[in-house]
Amino acid sequence: MDSKIKDEKLDYLFRGILTLETLEDCYGFFEDLCTISELQEMSRRMCAARMLRDNKIYSEIAAQTGLSTATISRVNRCLKYGNDGYHKVLDSIEQSEKIGSTDKHRI
Repeated sequence: MDSKIKDEKLDYLFRGILTLETLEDCYGFFEDLCTISELQEMSRRMCAARMLRDNKIYSEIAAQTGLSTATISRVNRCLKYGNDGYHKVLDSIEQSEKIGSTDKHRI
């Protein structure tokens, strides 16, 4: 991957994230790392990405998530022209939901 933001500090952060194994691990780490509003914003963007893939319209996404149409547009551009990050994560979530996990707390 040829990322514009790639550096050693981000590598270290992402390696740390990759060590998380459960939802509880994620809650603990991300509550320490981020503010509540930062976490809520990221979760709203993930919901918007899922809704955009489900062909929902901007006004419906804005009403359900509280995101501005500008932010929804940015998420949509990432879905269409980005690095496929949203697609990879959403595909993984959908796949795991189809399979059904025996440990619902495991990521």
